[in-house]
Amino acid sequence: MYAQKSNFNSNNHPDSDLGDSDVELQEAFAAGVLKPGLNKVEEKKIFTNDIKGLRQKQKEIKLDLPWIETLDCVNKVAPLAPELASKMQEQEDRRENQLKNNKKLPQFAPNEDPVLNDFKRETMFYRLAQATVLEAIPKVKAMNIPTQRPDDYFAEMAKTDAHMQKIREKLMQKQAQQQRSERVKQLRMQRKEGKALQIQAKLDRQKEKREMLDQVKKVKKGLSNDMSFLDGKKKKGLEKRKMRDKKFGFGGKKRGLKTNTKDSAADITEYKRPGKPKKTGGKGKAVKRLGKNRRMKNKAKGRKK
Repeated sequence: MYAQKSNFNSNNHPDSDLGDSDVELQEAFAAGVLKPGLNKVEEKKIFTNDIKGLRQKQKEIKLDLPWIETLDCVNKVAPLAPELASKMQEQEDRRENQLKNNKKLPQFAPNEDPVLNDFKRETMFYRLAQATVLEAIPKVKAMNIPTQRPDDYFAEMAKTDAHMQKIREKLMQKQAQQQRSERVKQLRMQRKEGKALQIQAKLDRQKEKREMLDQVKKVKKGLSNDMSFLDGKKKKGLEKRKMRDKKFGFGGKKRGLKTNTKDSAADITEYKRPGKPKKTGGKGKAVKRLGKNRRMKNKAKGRKK
């Protein structure tokens, strides 16, 4: 055991000839000159589970009040709902994947993982509160005590309307910022995906071009007589031509396509005979439309009447 040099002062010691070096301190401690107290060993505390004393103290501080004044409930937890069970399973799977993909994190067994234990503890509190409500509400209703706020209940707000308006504006600004950041993230991801697709398409074209050049070299050198790669190239060209024709038309001359030919002029299958003219009262004459001046005069006469 070594005594710290900063805690020892040779001037205060009866033996003033002692220096303040480590060796001299060790020799002084071995000789018994140094007094104990530089390094204090604390005694281990022993905690006693005094159940009888705790119960006695509980009786002393307990107040004999009606149940409605304390609302004490001692009950078991409510059954585990399917929604909570699915959330717990989802949390366990997420935690398992997190530990599996990141070996730097401390590895725990499922029943010893502090993250899962915290979630299970919160779930236990929720189920306990749910069971307590199911037990306490019927008791309160049996005493004819209302448990809900009446419809005509009115209470003054603790905050002013101006303050609440500021809070509402802050919340709207925060929501707008979140939406803006999400939109930026989506655009960034779309840009990355589009760039990746372009790069992949370019690499595929280069690979296809290399393969075709290799096959052409083999045919030129007489190493191969297989010309099927040209058929595939022609087929792709025809498909592209069809797509372009479908989108832009077939090209060629456009003027005069709707003019009659000898055959179309002689075709009268779609000709419709005009209907018979309407007759007036008994005279058998067709009704003729008046001229513009006559029609305007008749309108002016009708307005004067």
